[in-house]
Amino acid sequence: MARVQSNFRCTECGWTTPKWAGRCAECQAWGTIVDATDSPSPLGRGLRAVTLSEERTAKSIVAISADEVAHWPSGIGEFDRVLGGGIVPGATILLSGEPGVGKSTLLLEVASKAAANGMRVLYVTAEESVSQVRLRAERTGALQPLLFLAAEVDLATVLGQIETVKPDLLIVDSVQTVSSSLVDGLAGGPSQVREVASTLIRVSKNRNLPVLLVGHVTKDGSIAGPRLLEHLVDVVCQFEGDRQTSLRFIRAHKNRFGPTDEVGCFEMTGDGIAEVADPSGLFLSRGKVAVSGTCVTVAVEGRRALPVEVQALIVSSSAPNPRRVTNGVDSSRVAMLLAVLERRAALKLSECDVYVSTVGGIKLTEPGADLAIALAIASAFSDVALPASLAAVGEISLAGEIRAVSQAKQRVAEARRLGYTTVIDAEHGLLREAMRKAFALATTQQADVPAF
Repeated sequence: MARVQSNFRCTECGWTTPKWAGRCAECQAWGTIVDATDSPSPLGRGLRAVTLSEERTAKSIVAISADEVAHWPSGIGEFDRVLGGGIVPGATILLSGEPGVGKSTLLLEVASKAAANGMRVLYVTAEESVSQVRLRAERTGALQPLLFLAAEVDLATVLGQIETVKPDLLIVDSVQTVSSSLVDGLAGGPSQVREVASTLIRVSKNRNLPVLLVGHVTKDGSIAGPRLLEHLVDVVCQFEGDRQTSLRFIRAHKNRFGPTDEVGCFEMTGDGIAEVADPSGLFLSRGKVAVSGTCVTVAVEGRRALPVEVQALIVSSSAPNPRRVTNGVDSSRVAMLLAVLERRAALKLSECDVYVSTVGGIKLTEPGADLAIALAIASAFSDVALPASLAAVGEISLAGEIRAVSQAKQRVAEARRLGYTTVIDAEHGLLREAMRKAFALATTQQADVPAF
């Protein structure tokens, strides 16, 4: 008796099964089991070689002009910085982010800048009506005669709009809300997202048309839909930001035409979104009086060095378990620094409530901020304000040593440019020596300088 062949497979991991299942038993993904009976045979039986025209025949790589893939600026410098110089014709860019972070506002600004430069832009919204988009465009000053709006959720209708408008730039908001009648399933499902994305990418390549897609994210922050979506597109950008602050960051996780270590900085305002070319002062306090418990470090976001102020507050506590509250810094790293300060610098912090936070809502995840956090905690514990011209950069080990961090020269140069005359880094060797130098520079008018 002939062996029964598997007719269903998982599009995520390739697991096969003789019958359909809602969940893959290998990768535990839902809705990824599809019928594989109609897939082409690996031996290519039944296929014929196609006679290629002269235009489609493979060419030598040296005979292909590089002007066909040149970047053209979008009009937003921070967005172009992340893309590697601008938008490439025929490229497909996926912009993802949490709800309400400002994805639609940013792309509407990109569409307005492109239309102002004489390009025909088609903005397809599948989540809002054209009147709602028009109201937002009026508020942000994005009204342009060459910007065309269409509220469509059917893929065939979107293709008809492309044939009619013949745009130079296409924006689809969002790829999870557009569906195709040729594929079963609801909009946003793996099969629908795959079909919609594949079709739009094919149109993009055939017409040399740049396409900007908005992607939804799941509750864990990953892009909704199959992972195949990220493989199909040329650029994957993440739009990040906290709803409590107006600051927004955009960074590229994948970029076939440029670097992936650049970061764009924006600020949400009442008139829309504005780019911040020099965010040096966004993460520093504006107080003129020196206050204990503050220290400035220089963090690196992509290739950009940003000064960030770290604030600490120490309060004596009679509770058996003192509180450790952090905002913008890693709580486990702060706990480690507290242990190092108590063991290596003789600071009795085990009986105190410790509060550590950053200014401006930025999140510090790199170890280069260890020294600034330690100095801020020591300043708050001794109630001595560090000089305003001091900055600290370095990683602290469990042995109390200060280790060098990546791009140290760039950090020190940025600190010098902003007026910080004293930069404490790995050259001081031990944490205790760095603390001695920092507090030796502190003013003695508020309190006596402690001897560490």
